[in-house]
Parts: sequence; C-alpha cells; structure tokens
Amino acid sequence: MAKFVILDTETTGTDEKDRIIQLGYMVLEPKKEIQIYNEFCFTDVPISYGAMEVHHITPEMIEGKVPCVQTEAYRQLSQLNTSGNYMIIHNAPFDLDMLSKEGFECKMKLIDTLRCAKHVYDDEEAHRLQFFRYKMGLYKDESKEAERLGIEIKAHDAIGDVLTLKLFLTKLRKKVEEKFPGVNPIDKMVELSSEPVFIKQPIRFGKYKGRTLTEIAAEDSGYLRWMLTGMENLDEDMKYSIKKVLAV
Repeated sequence: MAKFVILDTETTGTDEKDRIIQLGYMVLEPKKEIQIYNEFCFTDVPISYGAMEVHHITPEMIEGKVPCVQTEAYRQLSQLNTSGNYMIIHNAPFDLDMLSKEGFECKMKLIDTLRCAKHVYDDEEAHRLQFFRYKMGLYKDESKEAERLGIEIKAHDAIGDVLTLKLFLTKLRKKVEEKFPGVNPIDKMVELSSEPVFIKQPIRFGKYKGRTLTEIAAEDSGYLRWMLTGMENLDEDMKYSIKKVLAV
C-alpha cells in the first residue's frame, strides 16, 4: 500500500550554503494511524536573521542537536524513499534541494502542491500556503486537527506548515477532481507537478508592472526577449510563459 509523506523543512536561509535545521513530516497510509516526525537538527552554518524572523528558530534551539542525517526523522524518511510512495511538498524544489545537501535524492512520486495550485487555481492572486490558509479558512480547522494528532501549532514551524498542507491537500484534491473529471486525482497531481505553468496574472516588477505577458507581447515584444536573455533569476514558469506568448 502506498504511503504519502507530507513534508516541510526550516533552514538557516535560502542561499546555496544554507542547511536544514528542522525536518517535519507526516506519513499517511490508508486505514492506518498517521505517523509524525518532527526534529530540530544542528548545523554549523549560522542561521540568518531573515530566516529567524520567519521561523523563530534561534541558535540556542539547535545547540546540542544532532545533524540532520543523524535524526530519526531522516532515517525514517530514507526508509520511505521508494518509487511506490508519494512525496508531497509545497514548493518542492526548495525542500528537495535542501534535502539533497544531506544526501537525500527523492525516489518517491512527487506532488508539488504549489505547482498544482498554480494550474488549478490559476486566477488566484497568490499561491503561497499561508495565502490559502486564510483564503480557504483552513486556520479554523487547525486547532481541532492538531489536538487530534498531538501537534503544537506554531507560525512557520515545519510541522505546523505540514498540518496546514494536509488540510490544503484535501481542498486541492477536490479541485483537481472538478477540473479533470474521470481522472485519478493523485495521478493527475503528480502529472501537474512536472508541467510548466502559463502565468496569466499581471507581472509585479519592471516597467510593465501590472500588465500581463500577453499585453506586453502585443506592445513591446522586445522587452520580453530582453527578459529571457538579460534577467538571471527568471523561474521556469516565467520563461515558459514568455516563450509561449512570443511563440518561440
């Protein structure tokens, strides 16, 4: 029977040098009790103040902890890492990149709920997990679910975000079923997780801030061509969308 691992990490920052300082996940398996793993872990990479501002993990909280690879959470995750199981993450590339620094390469089928959300909630102004937490009223159900599972809710805490993601996954699955009737929603989410997203919303930067890519292409296609070659940090969805409106 397939197992579903809903995972989140907290880290020292978001740069290449940064590492995991908290690993949290739930293991869901039909007709079985949910397993929960949530551990702080030590690294000698300093926690940035920007990261502390978000997750409130201080150096004192990880002092004396073992490195990520020595935690029970990591060992169990490695045992679960087979092609028959599913890994579920919101913005999977970030967490998987952090895990790869610990020697973990995901063999599970991947569901990136951020990418899936961009596909099926394509008219939303944002797709962050916390956005959906409030937009969908998930926070109203968190306390009851946390009590049932024995979880302490903290803002931007790995296991707290996993709990929110568990609640969001239920909504997302229903939306996928509505949008793709007659198709297995789990298989579809795996498929959507690897498909590029066409960005319909107005861009939020540059001289054409507030305009859609389609509008910009009609007025100044040269600007979009410059974006493709001159902007280093464009994500894959933006590159895909620009190429699509330019038909290149």
